[in-house]
Amino acid sequence: METITPHGGKLVNRILPSDRAAKERQASDSLPQIALDAREMADLEMIGVGAMSPLTGFMNQADYTKCVHEMRLASGLVWSLPITLSFDADKKDELSGASRAVLVEEATGNKLGIIEIEDMYEYDRDTEAAEVFGTTDTEHPGVAALHRQGDYLVGGDIWLFEEIQHETFGNYRATPARLRQIFADKGWNQVVAFQTRNPIHRAHEYLQKCALELVDGLLIHPLVGETKSDDVPADVRMTCYEVITDKYYPADRTQISVFPAAMRYAGPREAIFHALVRKNYGCTHFIVGRDHAGVGDYYGTYDAQRIFSNFEPEEIGIQPMFFEHAFYCTKCQGMASNKTCPHGGEDRVFLSGTKVREKLSNGEDLPVEFTRPEVAEILREAYTGLTVEN
Repeated sequence: METITPHGGKLVNRILPSDRAAKERQASDSLPQIALDAREMADLEMIGVGAMSPLTGFMNQADYTKCVHEMRLASGLVWSLPITLSFDADKKDELSGASRAVLVEEATGNKLGIIEIEDMYEYDRDTEAAEVFGTTDTEHPGVAALHRQGDYLVGGDIWLFEEIQHETFGNYRATPARLRQIFADKGWNQVVAFQTRNPIHRAHEYLQKCALELVDGLLIHPLVGETKSDDVPADVRMTCYEVITDKYYPADRTQISVFPAAMRYAGPREAIFHALVRKNYGCTHFIVGRDHAGVGDYYGTYDAQRIFSNFEPEEIGIQPMFFEHAFYCTKCQGMASNKTCPHGGEDRVFLSGTKVREKLSNGEDLPVEFTRPEVAEILREAYTGLTVEN
């Protein structure tokens, strides 16, 4: 029994059966190649396993244009982030007239699959940046990544020769189909997902457990694709998740699985995207907290919650759960938020990301009101002696 219908009604699977994959791999020797960077690799994997259902490939021009300007696909279905594959001008002649191309990993040259070319088109980086990220400032990491892309985009259905293999987090990798089966085996009808690219601190734990009071199970779904250089490394974060869930979470109501996506830091638009893909993974609820998927001061504190009001609830499908910023109050002597705590800022324990990294690099302890001691120890060992950049 499924917890929730995938976005668009059907869970996509773009991984070829082994016999057909062998034939396609052999035939690909004569095809032009398109190299994928880390973000495009992550997108390819997620399309292939159905995490980006209903997408069956990289966006054609009609889907791209509608998505950038209206947060919808050409069909009218809600979709908030462009999922594109770029190439440089020197590839244009080689790809012109081709009906297919082989997709290869930029770093290794390994063949991953094929794309059935539907169209190739130019795009305006500043327009996409302004619409998707709300800024054209190249200091924004998402805008910077956009400017590193090729000058042209190619759209069309993809097929993977096999599921993309990883050397890390093997025990925690699960496709949407597999996670849905895990939820069914556990008897979970309602599942809340928590997106994170940071270690779980007390504020996160508070939100998760508030949500867990209302549903059957919690999916902690940390993003392990490409992130900013100053974000906590994925392997360190995973160790933190393991120790905190082992000691402070109910094992029969908690599931950890890694999310292979790359961060775009698109704030409100990425909150919609994160919700839709968690629906594909089988989650019925999704936690949206303070400055979800934000970076710097580019977005308002609760813009990522307000954007959901642009759509009818049935268009999103998954139920967003909105939370105020949480903190430890020394007078309340517990975790709280603006909704539950009457005291002022001087009574609230809050550390900025920069202050956390500064303390860690100096070998200082983090307050127990901010993070569990076990997490603080892991972070301190990882960061001691490192230089902190603001």
